[in-house]
Amino acid sequence: MPLPHHNPGPLRFGANYVPSSGWFYGWLDQPADAARRDFEDLAGIGLDHVRVFPVWPWIQPNRTLIRRRGIDDLLAVIDAAAEFGLSVAVDLLQGHLSSFDFLPSWVLTWHRRGLFTDPDVRAGLVTYVDTLTREIVTRDNVFAVTLGNEVNNLYPANPTTFGDSRSWAAELLGTARAAAPGLLTLHSLYDATWYDPEHPFHPADNVDLGDLTTVHSWVFNGVSAIDGPLGPATVTHADYLVELAAATSPDPSRPVWLQEVGAPRPDVPEPDAPAFVSRLLEAVTPNPALWGVTWWCSHDLDRSLADFPEREYDLGLFTVDHRPKPAARELAAAVKERRDRAARRRALVCDVDLRAEPERRAEVAPGSAFHAAWVRLRQDGPLAIVTAARAADPADLAARGIDTVLDRH
Repeated sequence: MPLPHHNPGPLRFGANYVPSSGWFYGWLDQPADAARRDFEDLAGIGLDHVRVFPVWPWIQPNRTLIRRRGIDDLLAVIDAAAEFGLSVAVDLLQGHLSSFDFLPSWVLTWHRRGLFTDPDVRAGLVTYVDTLTREIVTRDNVFAVTLGNEVNNLYPANPTTFGDSRSWAAELLGTARAAAPGLLTLHSLYDATWYDPEHPFHPADNVDLGDLTTVHSWVFNGVSAIDGPLGPATVTHADYLVELAAATSPDPSRPVWLQEVGAPRPDVPEPDAPAFVSRLLEAVTPNPALWGVTWWCSHDLDRSLADFPEREYDLGLFTVDHRPKPAARELAAAVKERRDRAARRRALVCDVDLRAEPERRAEVAPGSAFHAAWVRLRQDGPLAIVTAARAADPADLAARGIDTVLDRH
């Protein structure tokens, strides 16, 4: 299911799949049986896809052992999604999930070696990515593979550099692409790569590696502290990240997938959640760069499970007993409405070129002078971001639908 290299038309709407029974530990049992009921929930509100997270060390417990049962369980979940008309994106290296890291013993303790740098680890990962990708491409409803869920969360336990993190991702993306040329191959990073000057994953990797750009928008990164749960900075943060990605890509037609976004407590208190979801979607869905929105997450986390951060328990569109929550109703309304994309927009010039000056990332982070100016101007309607060099390129501006360029100085 290859992606045309231009805006693909109607937005995709989906959910990151967290099983209602047993969280991701459900992969240790019979995941497809439980998944059918969960997928019925998601199809019932009009969603068209799910992103699924098989847990890496449970499939590859030894560097030279890939469990057939683990692969079969993954394929069964994919088939269950197809029963409800859902297409599937598979994350490969889990990796990092909801504040826990799941790494196989062959990269830990007495066998500790760098995930991104050790040649034996990388060889094992190539085998894993190749094997899983060749298996899942046999299912017609699979459309994408992502290397893993926010793999940069595995730093600093696995130190790396710009060069090593980039070559690691490029090698594994190349492996997946060779195994399944028809699938989208994607790289997933949390927002330190955009905002933290010291982070060893380059912001350009977001837009140079993989077939489209993915962004993860979480307002507990400090955004909600600026103006509260329903303030303009908070409800437009997803749109801001999409614009940063579009401004950083050398290809003005490269789509951006809002691959994770949610309404976390206490940053978004329960009474404010419906308005937060509605305003967030109202802000981001008209963005012409946007490929789709995938909500985090499908189902709440059962409170019988211990030691998770408090916000992780209530992020679902549905409760563990399958009751739709306000976020589900607001997302369903957006699916039905299918808002038009913004045809023409203004753009704010950004003095920072993240491709060339990653050490200046703090200057575009939430709360920076640039971010504050963008939020203020964004209240008057859709607002793109453009670098100074590209602001002088009429063809680039036209490709992104920009007809007016503003300077904050």
